[in-house]
Amino acid sequence: MSLQSLDHSTNTTRKLSREEIEGKVNELVASVSSGNKTALLAGMIYTVLGLGEDNAEISDLKLLGKALAEMRRANAVFQPFRHTRKVAVFGSARTKPEEAEFQTALEFAKRIVAEGFMVITGGGDGIMGAAQLGAGADRSFGLNIRLPFEQRPNAIIQGNPKLITFNYFFARKLSFMKETHAFVLLPGGFGTLDEGFESLTLMQTGKTQIAPIILLDKPDGFYWETWRRFIENDLFRKGLISESDFHLFHITRDVQDAINQILNFYRVFHSYRWVRDQLVIRLTAPLVDEDLALLSERFCNLLNTPSIEQTGPLPEEREDENIAHLPRLVLTPSKKDFGYLRLLINHINQSKTKNYSELSKPSYRA
Repeated sequence: MSLQSLDHSTNTTRKLSREEIEGKVNELVASVSSGNKTALLAGMIYTVLGLGEDNAEISDLKLLGKALAEMRRANAVFQPFRHTRKVAVFGSARTKPEEAEFQTALEFAKRIVAEGFMVITGGGDGIMGAAQLGAGADRSFGLNIRLPFEQRPNAIIQGNPKLITFNYFFARKLSFMKETHAFVLLPGGFGTLDEGFESLTLMQTGKTQIAPIILLDKPDGFYWETWRRFIENDLFRKGLISESDFHLFHITRDVQDAINQILNFYRVFHSYRWVRDQLVIRLTAPLVDEDLALLSERFCNLLNTPSIEQTGPLPEEREDENIAHLPRLVLTPSKKDFGYLRLLINHINQSKTKNYSELSKPSYRA
């Protein structure tokens, strides 16, 4: 990579050396950040400079610049609420307040907020407006999209600092996936089905964190049962998906059942991350030894190692100071069946746990 610098004494330009470029980039990054973030920020700058070297088209630069600005804006809005779990609610923008689906969305949002969660919607009317109304403006985010029709912000989220308007669907979807701890879908059109299949695909392929996907219908509704018949008859029976993929979603007509699915998912399980080929699952409390052994036995086909180990955080997790105290399960699973991984999380949540006093304080492994 090379850049040009103006030599004022001769009014000519010369190419900067690699060392000079690195020095300028490091100086620039050091003026705004420190620690482990500096290398990542420097890498982003080198990518931008590479676009110049590639002679990228103006239209491409505009698209990439706007998308990065949208993602930065969304990140800034969510940053103060990082430690509050959030539920995304999807559904038709055309649903009227007198319809049962509207009332179901409103009731769900009201109850899940009472459990300490916040709600994210697309910011529009219909099901989205119902969820926003149930959650209230203070506990809501709206991720709106600029469209020539239909998708204007609803009255609850309009003017709220937690309303973000996107130009690009992909930037908006990234924010939904990155910030959401559970997905609840009510009946809707192409957009709702797109969000549902996108979430399922990303979890099925391991490209995003496993989280509850709940398909919620009105008390006497058959929307999601009809969808399930299509999944079974035209996808599963033809070998296009696996049986374990059915663990990735849950269909219900009961608001309380939907809420319980979310609460139970986070009963013992907290979160996870990959450290190379190792999966590190954070827990709210350590498992008793007997149940840990049962997990290793029950899910031996998922493992590339003999057993699941219970430990403290790995050295690579040192930057996660807020969760350094949480016990971990460390395993090396095959990366072919993420529906089965969802089943593992279910079993973790059904396991017995120890009191923290029964273990020494978790420490970093060498």
